[in-house]
Amino acid sequence: MALPHDTSKTTKLEKYNSYIKRVNSTKLLTASSKLLFRATLFVSIVLIFFFTLNYHPLSGDATTTTTTSPHRHLSAFYGTGADWEKQVRHSSTPRRANGFSILVTGAAGFVGSHCSLALKKRGDGVLGLDNFNKYYDPSLKRARQKMLASHDIFIVEADLNDAELLAKLFSIVPFSHVLHLAAQAGVRYAMQNPQSYIKSNIAGFVTLLEVVKAADPQPAIVWASSSSVYGLNTENPFSESDRTDQPASLYAATKKAGEEIAHTYNHIYGLSMTGLRFFTVYGPWGRPDMAYFFFTKDLLQSKAINIYKTQDDKEVARDFTYIDDIVKGCVGALDTAEKSTGSGGKKKGAAQLRIYNLGNTSPVSVGKLVSILESLLNVKAKKHVIRMPRNGDVPYTHANVSLAYNDFGYKPSTDLSTGLRKFVKWYVSYYGIKPRVKPESGTKNQA
Repeated sequence: MALPHDTSKTTKLEKYNSYIKRVNSTKLLTASSKLLFRATLFVSIVLIFFFTLNYHPLSGDATTTTTTSPHRHLSAFYGTGADWEKQVRHSSTPRRANGFSILVTGAAGFVGSHCSLALKKRGDGVLGLDNFNKYYDPSLKRARQKMLASHDIFIVEADLNDAELLAKLFSIVPFSHVLHLAAQAGVRYAMQNPQSYIKSNIAGFVTLLEVVKAADPQPAIVWASSSSVYGLNTENPFSESDRTDQPASLYAATKKAGEEIAHTYNHIYGLSMTGLRFFTVYGPWGRPDMAYFFFTKDLLQSKAINIYKTQDDKEVARDFTYIDDIVKGCVGALDTAEKSTGSGGKKKGAAQLRIYNLGNTSPVSVGKLVSILESLLNVKAKKHVIRMPRNGDVPYTHANVSLAYNDFGYKPSTDLSTGLRKFVKWYVSYYGIKPRVKPESGTKNQA
């Protein structure tokens, strides 16, 4: 008779294997937990470090020119990379003998983009800087950026108040010139967001000059002031020797402050400073906040437009200046700018200090402007004639440009009808509109 099978050993073995599995599972779980904890701790430390590095206090309106761009720290971070530095050097290297190496601030702006392109085409090295703020549609600035990139012009995306990044750019490139065009523009917007004008037009300018004064070599600086500095001046035409101590708007006050700041840095640090007072610049790739631009938009959409008269029922008039003439003036000022005399923040001698009007010398009423647009667009405007509000706008501007003509041959050559025709052709092309725009004289083509 067969003996019954002894299961005790098998049972013990199964219990032992089960125990081993539990132990191993516990060890694996413990190890996994430790690994997960360490990974979580590491990621947390990295995130804390990242956000600490990128934290900046919130102040003012998030859409102003001087609120730090969300790309500011990305610019600074990637600015440590070899590829980024290569782009900076390549863009700023001149291609002609004795060519300039120019930093253009506000390069994605209206005047900045046109000047950058003109300088690059003649063989100068051009590096742009812009923060792409939302004062007006940033997509227009991006389109300008794309246009400049097609001509091998690189724009560093950063805020003008980022002294660290500015210093880095000057450590990479020995700029011969700075064309400073970045600013918070517009007269009326100052009533909504005054701090943006202080931060950009004053603090930003000082930040730039602080970096420039410490550079070796110190570049010459050409920068944009404004015809607005003449304020309540009643002399006509406006000359550089006229009073500018009665600004009618905060924008004008910040531009006047900029002129005084320029004098200070010239006097103390030997910076070569040339200020340019622009008179109502217009043309292709222009600013949507300007009257000629939004008049064109409203006319094409059959919307009514407001035409201002002064408090004593006089017509408002402006010395409208076409963009190509302004570019010629900027280039002329750069070409005749003398070298700064300082080095490393120390003045070694007297330095050049200049201020010029850049206008068209032929004021035109806003009513006439509308009539020209009506003719070009083949539409009839729905006009509301109203009194000019007390928002800082001045009723009349007229430039005397004889000083700029004598010093660097500035001579505007584009009348308002010709300039507006070129603007309208660009406008309908850029926005894909097909109105019946009048053809050029002697041709049958329509824009």
